[in-house]
Amino acid sequence: MKSRSRAVLLVAVVLTVPFASALAADERKASSPPESSAKKPLDRRGAKPVVIMETSEGTVTIELWRDKAPRTVENFLRYTDEKFYDGTIFHRVIDGFMIQGGGFTEDMKEKKMHEPIKNEARADVPNKRGTLAMARTQVVDSATAQFFINLKDNGFLNHRDETATGYGYAVFGKVIEGMDVVDKIAKVPTGTAGAFSDVPKKSVVIKRVRQAERKGKNGK
Repeated sequence: MKSRSRAVLLVAVVLTVPFASALAADERKASSPPESSAKKPLDRRGAKPVVIMETSEGTVTIELWRDKAPRTVENFLRYTDEKFYDGTIFHRVIDGFMIQGGGFTEDMKEKKMHEPIKNEARADVPNKRGTLAMARTQVVDSATAQFFINLKDNGFLNHRDETATGYGYAVFGKVIEGMDVVDKIAKVPTGTAGAFSDVPKKSVVIKRVRQAERKGKNGK
């Protein structure tokens, strides 16, 4: 078994080398456009806050599901607000499976993270294509900062039972814009870097992650 700094992975069988309130309704003036044509305000602190992830391959917009995984979302937003993800990379890319990042710098140094969080995997929140989930070790409650985006429906990662092998991986959001960027990242050439496998040969950098500002009544 590798050291914990190299132990974050998705599934031992697949990833043998570690890395691994709905919106409150705004009062509308009579001049406001109808619901069907007006853009809904971005929810910063409600049930579905939105974050913008700028990468070296393009921008990805992600909706977080606080109503489904509240502790996980708060954890992700904590790292986001601390600008922890800025300058990290997608260090593990497996086309047809997932892209994983959020813990290593370009020189493959792991950043210091906060304490692990409770695994909030649920059977009714599956690992479908485009969803965002927490990476972890084989220990159920070991997720910290690293996350992955599913490239396809990965049913074997879903919560099945309360055992260590059946607990699954906690899904806490989904890509709502920029899935083409995710698919582009999935196609980058990969290789090995020391003890790490499936590492992009050219770094795919997460330049910055920020919460989206909620728009006001006038769309500003």
